[in-house]
Amino acid sequence: MTASAYTRKKRPELVRRALLDCAARLAVEHGPTAVTIQAVAEAAGVTKGGLLHHFASKQILIEAVFADLLAQLGREIDRYMAGDAVAYGRFTRAYVRAAFADHELGTRSPWAALSVSLIAEPALRQLWSDWLEAQVGEHRATDDTPMLEIVRLAADGVWLADLLQQDCGPTRDRTALEPHLLALASAAPVPAL
Repeated sequence: MTASAYTRKKRPELVRRALLDCAARLAVEHGPTAVTIQAVAEAAGVTKGGLLHHFASKQILIEAVFADLLAQLGREIDRYMAGDAVAYGRFTRAYVRAAFADHELGTRSPWAALSVSLIAEPALRQLWSDWLEAQVGEHRATDDTPMLEIVRLAADGVWLADLLQQDCGPTRDRTALEPHLLALASAAPVPAL
C-alpha cells in the first residue's frame, strides 16, 4: 500500500472534496462534456473505482457538484446578508449581489459551466428549485413581496442573458443594472390592493 493510498483511505472526505473540485474545474475549463469518470479520477489522482466508491455514476457526481455549488451560493448569500442591517429585502439584495459577483467571473464561473446542464437536466432543475424554495421560505417574513420576486427574477434574467451571449461575441456590460436592482429591493413595500 502506498502512502497516498493509505492517506486517502484514512481521509475519505478529502478525496470526496478533491473529486468535486476536479469535476467543477474540468467543467469550467473544458465544458460539461469533459466531466467523465475517467477524466475526474485522473485529475484527482484516484482510480475509477475510487471515484465510483464516492459517486456511483457520472450523474450522481454532477448532481453532487451542483449541490456543492448551491451550498457555496448559500454561504455567499449568508455573507452578504450578514453585512446588511435592513431586514426588508435582505435576502433579495444578497441574491442580487451574489448573481452579479458570479457575473463578473464570466465563463470562469462553475455556474456558467453547469448552466446548460441545469436547463437540460431535470434532476438539476429539481435541485435548484428545491434550494430556491427553501431559501425563499426561510426569508418569507422579509422577502415575500411581488416586487422582491421581480427583482430576483430580473437578477436571474441578467445571469441567463450573460450565459446566452457568452458564445455570441462581445457581451453587454450589465453591471450598471446591479445598483438599480438593489435600490428596488430596498424600496418600501407597495401596499396590497
